[in-house]
Amino acid sequence: MTGDWRTDRIRDALSGENPTVLRRLTAGFAVIGDVQFLPGYSVLLVDEPDVRRLSDLPRAKRLSFLSDMDQLGEAVERACRRLDPAFRRVNLEILGNTDPYLHAHVWPRFEWEPADVVGRPVWLYPRERWSDEQFRLGPHHDALRNAISGELDRLRSVT
Repeated sequence: MTGDWRTDRIRDALSGENPTVLRRLTAGFAVIGDVQFLPGYSVLLVDEPDVRRLSDLPRAKRLSFLSDMDQLGEAVERACRRLDPAFRRVNLEILGNTDPYLHAHVWPRFEWEPADVVGRPVWLYPRERWSDEQFRLGPHHDALRNAISGELDRLRSVT
């Protein structure tokens, strides 16, 4: 690798240098999140680095991106349901307020979450959760990565 893959996640995914990539999908890349305080957090990155908004894509590719988002959401749901009996649901979000490229967040939600945030947007979690070393993506998340990747493979073989 020539540098920090976090500075250009999409181009590094296209070149095979983004280590968070789970699978290449039709219109983007399924990646596992850098932070895992909600285990299974994943992101769908569009496969065109200069695309900023969903509406920047031609209609057919836009629908492919949304289909990929649905597929990643279902894969995360299946994996998390199997790995944690306290799994509740998956939240899907396309925000774009911080990173300038089109991407979709896939947030698993659990019964064990603190009462003050369980029914609220993930973005309201305390800032320290986002930077706490214990939640940083690492080798201890390999089973989770494999579970989500396996579910993506199963879903793709059915379509």
